[in-house]
Amino acid sequence: MSRTLIEQLRADLAQGLPAEAIVTDPDITASYAHDMASFCDAGAPAVVVLPRTVEEVQHVMRTATALRVPVVPQGARTGLSGGANATDGCIVLSLVKMDRILEISPVDRIAVVEPGVINATLSRAVNEHGLYYPPDPSSWEMCTIGGNIGTASGGLCCVKYGVTAEYVLGLDVVLADGRLLSTGRRTAKGVAGYDLTRLFVGSEGSLGIVVKATLALKPQPPQQLVLAAEFASAAAACDAVCRIMEGGHVPSLLELMDRTTVKAVNDMAHMGLPETTEALLLAAFDTPDPASDLAAVGALCEAAGATQVVPAEDAAESELLLQARRLSLTALEAVKGTTMIDDVCVPRSKLGELLEGVERIADKYALTIGVCAHAGDGNTHPTVCFDAQDADEGRRARESFDEIMALGLELGGTITGEHGVGVLKKEWLARELGPVGVEMQQAVKAAFDPLGLLNPGKLFT
Repeated sequence: MSRTLIEQLRADLAQGLPAEAIVTDPDITASYAHDMASFCDAGAPAVVVLPRTVEEVQHVMRTATALRVPVVPQGARTGLSGGANATDGCIVLSLVKMDRILEISPVDRIAVVEPGVINATLSRAVNEHGLYYPPDPSSWEMCTIGGNIGTASGGLCCVKYGVTAEYVLGLDVVLADGRLLSTGRRTAKGVAGYDLTRLFVGSEGSLGIVVKATLALKPQPPQQLVLAAEFASAAAACDAVCRIMEGGHVPSLLELMDRTTVKAVNDMAHMGLPETTEALLLAAFDTPDPASDLAAVGALCEAAGATQVVPAEDAAESELLLQARRLSLTALEAVKGTTMIDDVCVPRSKLGELLEGVERIADKYALTIGVCAHAGDGNTHPTVCFDAQDADEGRRARESFDEIMALGLELGGTITGEHGVGVLKKEWLARELGPVGVEMQQAVKAAFDPLGLLNPGKLFT
């Protein structure tokens, strides 16, 4: 981008934005260049804009369209696929200051929020009304609702309650040309026209800028209790998962940590987890009688070969176990300093085969690869640990990452269950969708963003 165009862009933006909303200091704009993903290119933004109102977002998009400048929308940049990475000369549109909870309705069981609201902030706010917003990514204390919508995030409780897409009832979206589109509803039911709301969920900011969301809520469930089961093999733990689901049980959480992950958490947080185990399975119930449900699941774990089954006695002990799971990705990063976090989801019946395959891939490339998983969903996070300063190790890390995605597709799965595609998985998205699928998705993109200004270089663009 020429110096003249940059100056014109900044001057035109200033016509409809307060001075504090525009950041041009290159040392500061550089900090907005990328999210938390490894191996993803990022460019240098021409300007960072932090709007507080819908009208300010509309002004940004009208300016971008007039000058043909790309726009990269961002939330908290906790993503793991490069979906929020800047391109050279772009406007980074950070929505973190649009952080108001506009409404909580216990009667309609909805919340209306701006995109910059932190997930945990919303969860605690609705709890005060006896309500519950289930989607809870591991980064829930940092990630924003807008980012969750952009990547269709999941979380620990999705095995029972579902993912973000199932809670987004309606959206206000600023389109590429600055027009404001309202989709969906705030009613319990509604099927008028094409479901444009779902189209925006998971679109990674490539179709429009979400500026308001109407979210479905549920009554707050009873406090859950957690059970921990140790296994002598990952295959046995996966067998237990299959037995639990086949038996008709509906846990509020069903998580798996392999040997490598358990050791990493212990090394970092000294939590006293059993390092003799090859796999640790965590199951939780938030039913009126969780102890009874845990007893039934514990029996199934023992039948699958669990060497020890320990139900938590109270909420505090349960939370300690869940904290260990939430620390998994941070702990694995500490093993070598850098990680590539895969997000392969397979049918539950294939979970054991995936974990066995990941172990073979780790041996083949002489790498440490820890696996934590939303086992009840078949959504795994094989995490490749490597030294970013070692070029050969970095190469092996990338190759092993790709092999894991290939394995996931071979097993009838998908390359991403909740992290999105971004830059990291563009090639693999095309493989999963096939040529006709890519063609149709590109047609949708062209309908909403004919100039290709919104988050270019992501997904299949």
